[in-house]
Amino acid sequence: MGDDSASATETAVTETAVSKTVVTEPAVAESGTRARTRRAILDAAVALLSTDQTASLGDVAAAAGVGRTTVHRYFPERSDLLAAIGADILDRVAAATERARLDDGPASNALERLCQEFFELGDRLTLMFDVPQFMSWDGWEEETAADSALLRLVDRGRAEGTLDPEMSAEWVQNVLWSLLYSAWEHARSHGAPKHAALTLCLRTLRKAVAP
Repeated sequence: MGDDSASATETAVTETAVSKTVVTEPAVAESGTRARTRRAILDAAVALLSTDQTASLGDVAAAAGVGRTTVHRYFPERSDLLAAIGADILDRVAAATERARLDDGPASNALERLCQEFFELGDRLTLMFDVPQFMSWDGWEEETAADSALLRLVDRGRAEGTLDPEMSAEWVQNVLWSLLYSAWEHARSHGAPKHAALTLCLRTLRKAVAP
């Protein structure tokens, strides 16, 4: 009787495991497919809006190689798409801030590393300045962890003497963004090589915040 009971239990456990596998695997595959489709739409939208700020959801669908109804399933309105791009930009800024290792070495060096990381996000970050609808997105109003990390970095640099103590953290933050936009515009509108634009940006930043 004990053997039969154990066998029945093992069979039930096996059947349950098989059942879970059958149910779970398609769900995982579907989730992966949806994530790739969503990413393709976002990437196409960024590339398109960089050259045409008035692009419609239909234009984005064509650029992404999907149907308009597919885009509408993910982003019912243009404002939903812009909000998703904004959230994606903030995620990328957070990741770039992590890669810059702001706690390592002199603050002046860390600030330059951060500048280089942000420079590589130019295609997306310029949308914040160029597309009017982005300016009304609520996501820009809140101070992010990346913002706080930058402000702490500047305060550290002012205290250790590697950054100008007469410049507030907020001022240095504004200078950084202004220089980045100038570098992106220099490459985009004046045809300067990206490495040359970045070199000028770093050189100007270095001089601007030096003690």
